[in-house]
Amino acid sequence: MTSLNAAIIGSGNIGTDLMIKLLRHGKHLKLTAMVGIDPESDGLARARKHGIATTHDGVDGLLALPEFESIDVVFDATSAGAHHVNERKLREAKADIRLIDLTPAAIGPYCVPVVNLNDHLDVPNLNMVTCGGQATIPMVAAVASVTSVHYAEIVASIASLSAGPGTRANIDEFTETTAQALVSVGGAKEGKAIIVLNPAEPPLIMRDTVYCLAEAGADVNATESAIASAVEAMVERVQAYVPGYRLKQAVQFDRIAEDSPLNVPGVGKVSGLKVSIFLEVEGAAHYLPAYAGNLDIMTSAALATGERVAERQLAARAA
Repeated sequence: MTSLNAAIIGSGNIGTDLMIKLLRHGKHLKLTAMVGIDPESDGLARARKHGIATTHDGVDGLLALPEFESIDVVFDATSAGAHHVNERKLREAKADIRLIDLTPAAIGPYCVPVVNLNDHLDVPNLNMVTCGGQATIPMVAAVASVTSVHYAEIVASIASLSAGPGTRANIDEFTETTAQALVSVGGAKEGKAIIVLNPAEPPLIMRDTVYCLAEAGADVNATESAIASAVEAMVERVQAYVPGYRLKQAVQFDRIAEDSPLNVPGVGKVSGLKVSIFLEVEGAAHYLPAYAGNLDIMTSAALATGERVAERQLAARAA
């Protein structure tokens, strides 16, 4: 066996884009089922054209499909609330099924492929945080690999047209989940996340700003140089699965003297280095236009995670 069978729950923007990525780039995963709730959705129509089994009865419909018995990996691209129900029903039907959660439900541990995927390859339910988290957590982790990060704050700005009903229904979960993951995955001591739905016409591509308040180190110049190098190296690693991910400009540094510290709510007075990182994410335009980088980074990260999980399972079966 060279691949595992996979299913997608959710036939909206994210689910449809993920479907196209799996069909075009899947190596260890074969998409065999697509689930939605709208029988007229474009995602289900496209799936049927490719000979993929479909149902518009949600997770219950998936459980009723003959193909379900052979499915090993399920991607959930619905909503945080729906994922709690989906996870319970899938686990009751097949205890060893692997779930990759593209909602902010966070039942399982947060996963950012370039940061901590190798630590969670055998976890039954992996959470892909959020689009903002996938874009910014690698940058916080890069800074934290050099010096302590007292506080990390990220602002994710996405085109309003790229935010579907699922994204809009999960705005609160987005900010909470991303902030928590900045700490638990990124390595910051405290974190905050902000999302902006930009209504500009024509739509702008995803832009992310990352601010870190970090220790300066004994040699400030050396610390700055090491942080810049770590950030640039991390950008290259993310580009391996999100080619449109890039720095907008060089990493910026502001030195905060001990006699004039910043007072950060919840953190206290902080001196050292303020690190500012400016990113943009251009989508691959597999389904939505290139401005929807937020969609692309989420589905690309999920595919990279699913492929690595499948590769691990296939190797275990062959052993």
